[in-house]
Amino acid sequence: MPLTGPREMFARAYREGHAVGAFNVNNMEIIQGIMQAGAEERAPLILQVSAGARKYAGQNYIIKLIEAALLDTDLPVVLHLDHGQDFDICKSCIDGGFTSVMIDGSHLSYEENIAVTRRVVEYAHDKGVWVEAELGQLAGVEDEVSAEHSVYTDPDQAVEFVQRTGCDSLAIAIGTSHGAYKFTGDAKLDFARLETITKMLPDYPLVLHGASSVPQEFVEMANAYGGKVGGARGVPEDLLRKAATFGVCKINIDTDIRLAMTATIRKHFIENPGDFDPRAYLKPAREAVKNMVQHKIRNVLGCSNKI
Repeated sequence: MPLTGPREMFARAYREGHAVGAFNVNNMEIIQGIMQAGAEERAPLILQVSAGARKYAGQNYIIKLIEAALLDTDLPVVLHLDHGQDFDICKSCIDGGFTSVMIDGSHLSYEENIAVTRRVVEYAHDKGVWVEAELGQLAGVEDEVSAEHSVYTDPDQAVEFVQRTGCDSLAIAIGTSHGAYKFTGDAKLDFARLETITKMLPDYPLVLHGASSVPQEFVEMANAYGGKVGGARGVPEDLLRKAATFGVCKINIDTDIRLAMTATIRKHFIENPGDFDPRAYLKPAREAVKNMVQHKIRNVLGCSNKI
């Protein structure tokens, strides 16, 4: 099954009120776990590659791993660049075979963001590649993306931004944030803002970044086996499920995968101190990734049996 773009899966998600999971990948085991979950749930998948993943594994390695995964599946799979920070990175991924790219100009001025997004759109659309952009800014840290404070998306600007750039989907800021430490008080998303944007951009796919839920059982597991991730809190899953009914078609999930994998490996080493074969601890870690992604697909995204 060849790679696909997200157009059809987003159109169905918008129409039926679910979201498609965009899962960050860094190595073979993560890709395998995500693909196994998608196969069992019969769900569409977006495998996304951050700047950190490109540096860690290498863009060609990631592409070839995903090509190998596609040999054994009939699922629709999108290969997406997450947080492309300039035109050159987006161009490299487009030329390398990605079917979707994100140009993140949120760190720029409004007019500069429009200019770089428009440039990527013109190049990508000539090659049939989808473009996601971002307006507003999420607090937190993810790989090379870092911001101290959130800047919520202005609905009027969102409409103008989409019209002037021609971007295919828009990542908005309504209260989510990158990383494992998202909230200190009660978790809240600005659904009034989301509803306004949805009404002003009808049938237009919106995106939520920083949407991991940081399941406390894995925080506790990691800490019980030597970790120090106390105080980590994410976005409650019921809020994410609600967002999918307001035009959010793509929800990004990264931290939860990292947490499940790391907690499982920590547990394995404490319980099996003599193990030194990487396959011994990466096998249960891969299973933890699969179980986490399967849970998200079924209970949070609502996209089981949506292919």
